[in-house]
Amino acid sequence: MGMPMLMKYLVQFRYVFLITASIFFVSLLFLDYYQEIFAAPSTFSTICCGTNNQNNVTNEATSNDEGNRRTNPLIKHNVDEVFKKLPPKIMDPCLGQYIYVYDLPARFNEDLLKGCHSLQKWENMCVYLSNLGVGPKIIEKTKKKVLSKKSWYATNQFSLEVIFHNTMKHYKCLTNDSSLASAIYIPYYAGLDAGQYLWEFNISMIDKSPNEFVKWLAQQSQWKRLHGKDHFMVGGRIGCDFRREGDLDDDFGTKLMSLPELSNVSFLLIESCKGLYDNEFPIPYPTYFHPTNDDEIFNWQRKMRDRKRNYLFSFVGAPRPNSTSSIRNELIKHCESSKSCKFVRCYHGSSKKKSCRDPVQVMDNFQNSVFCLQPVGDSFTRRSIFDSILAGCIPVFLHPLSAYKQYLWHFPKNGSSYSVFIPEIDVKEGRVMINETLFNVSKSEVLAMREEVIRLIPRIVYRYPGSRLETIEDAFDIAVKGVLGRIEAMRRQIQM
Repeated sequence: MGMPMLMKYLVQFRYVFLITASIFFVSLLFLDYYQEIFAAPSTFSTICCGTNNQNNVTNEATSNDEGNRRTNPLIKHNVDEVFKKLPPKIMDPCLGQYIYVYDLPARFNEDLLKGCHSLQKWENMCVYLSNLGVGPKIIEKTKKKVLSKKSWYATNQFSLEVIFHNTMKHYKCLTNDSSLASAIYIPYYAGLDAGQYLWEFNISMIDKSPNEFVKWLAQQSQWKRLHGKDHFMVGGRIGCDFRREGDLDDDFGTKLMSLPELSNVSFLLIESCKGLYDNEFPIPYPTYFHPTNDDEIFNWQRKMRDRKRNYLFSFVGAPRPNSTSSIRNELIKHCESSKSCKFVRCYHGSSKKKSCRDPVQVMDNFQNSVFCLQPVGDSFTRRSIFDSILAGCIPVFLHPLSAYKQYLWHFPKNGSSYSVFIPEIDVKEGRVMINETLFNVSKSEVLAMREEVIRLIPRIVYRYPGSRLETIEDAFDIAVKGVLGRIEAMRRQIQM
């Protein structure tokens, strides 16, 4: 064999050898990859579960949830290592966001709605709990076009529990497998339940339902894992209504949130109890506006930017003639003595009371004002705060617990970016004239604050339950994100 022919065969052999070696090494890589995945089959199955389900609701639940549960769902084990080797399209978009919802006995939610006529001593709540909790549609009879054409409802300020629950039913990352859940939601309508008895002044009657609820909860396998550290619930009343301090019949409220069994649970409330408890997280009162899509919000924001405002400031509320501590009487005097202020008086026990219960009139007044006075109400906060923001009206606070120390998830940290603060003591002692203080705010400051207020609108409204926003986070979304973050922080502490 000649030398040229030998060289030719050697070159051909080299190519064959290189190709064969490459195939061999690639095969080894694939073998190593699949061994990593199938070494932890339960982990991989939970990652992949529900990928064919349009609502991302996992289908791994069985009649015995305990049998499928990992011993400690809050510890990731080696899941992170598996994630690094999975192609991006296999990654679960709901990882870290799954929520499991208890199926409570009907007496703690659905039966309360059936008995809606007795939920409040002063009025029948049935009409306000229609339409999934947002109440009846508002039909504007004036020609002013104060409201937009769609998505306005006569929503009661205490209906948040029902609205939140019905919205949660359509949450994109629900799971039927509690071991996969990052958080567990308890749909107990505690505020509606308490409202039946708050003015009965019978301690045994008031505490009966909360005690039965805690007894039921303690028997659940999901609860026994972490004793509530991964649980949360929504309260449609202020925190102090659930933290009665004494046990005399004339003491007000229930002891639900004071029960030691619930000390680890995160409570989302319309107002925290004096800002004293680290497991209370205030979220906005429900407003009258429940949009179904992004465009409705954008159009409303545009309308508020273009709105002409004829009054420097306004106040909507009732006087407190028998309360020496209330600032309201001074505010009414300031408002009535100024041509730049519009005062809408609420009369308890009178037909004129409808003036400040009429959403159209309330929103028209706020839309017509540059600033809206928001003093302490029956508690530190008021639903009116959110109605005024919805109208693009800059809130004027007189107590830090009215907003700055409350809605930390939903409002900017810098309170002066969207509001004016006037200490109520300065008003009471005559050191401040409200009209002069607000008149001295520069035009550029007013424009900047109003734009920030209008930017906040999506963050303080709850969409209509069942609808979905594409590019906007509403009050529900922000609350869910906040509670998931809170529980994740507790999870890290457990792992330390």
